[in-house]
Amino acid sequence: MVFFYLPLVVLVIYSFNEGKAMVWQGVSLKWYKELFMYSEDIWRSFKYSIFIAIFSGLLSTTLGTLGAIGLHWYKFRYKKYLEVIGYLPLIVPDIIMGVSLLILFVTVRLELGLASIFIVHTTFNIPFVLFIVLSRLAEIDYSIVEAAYDLGATEMQALKKVIIPMLMPAIISGFLIALTLSFDDFVATFFVAGPGSSTLPLRIYSMIRLGVSPVINALSVLFIGFATVLTLSTTRLQKYFLK
Repeated sequence: MVFFYLPLVVLVIYSFNEGKAMVWQGVSLKWYKELFMYSEDIWRSFKYSIFIAIFSGLLSTTLGTLGAIGLHWYKFRYKKYLEVIGYLPLIVPDIIMGVSLLILFVTVRLELGLASIFIVHTTFNIPFVLFIVLSRLAEIDYSIVEAAYDLGATEMQALKKVIIPMLMPAIISGFLIALTLSFDDFVATFFVAGPGSSTLPLRIYSMIRLGVSPVINALSVLFIGFATVLTLSTTRLQKYFLK
């Protein structure tokens, strides 16, 4: 735990350092001011990352949840093959996925940009949501769903009023995992990003090639604070749905 958190503590401290080097020169908000006032490229990349993360997270959560319900409770041909295929994106290295999808996009002549990044992020997020929801489905007593059918509920009503509420903690967890993976992804995004569509990880990578800028320290502190608030809020939200 010390090995993990100590670098974060150092990063927070030096985000308030007056100088650029790792030598303390006094307390200052200089780099936060520069981040908010003079870093248009960073905020543009941030907006791209947030936009793609939210919408790819929503789509992958919807598809992953419906896919998990179908795989768990329905019987159809090739079901076992679909389950095996669902595991593949989890074990295939990101660099292989990035290269293969780049070749696909070039073959179908899809212009590289936000659309290609959105497709890639949705693709590798679906399996994570799928298996989180499947693990929750394994804990649910199907007799509850059958009772809803006996009381006159249609399949759609049972889905909306019984199944989805019981799956909500897993759905929230799946969405947050998808959101995090999408926002954080670098390798696959590197291959399919076009000119003018750099996400925040790509922007940070281009900045640190010449040395770590204190502006990145300030930006990282903001993300640490946001992640902390999001984690605490999510814990409370999941407890609410589990009542």
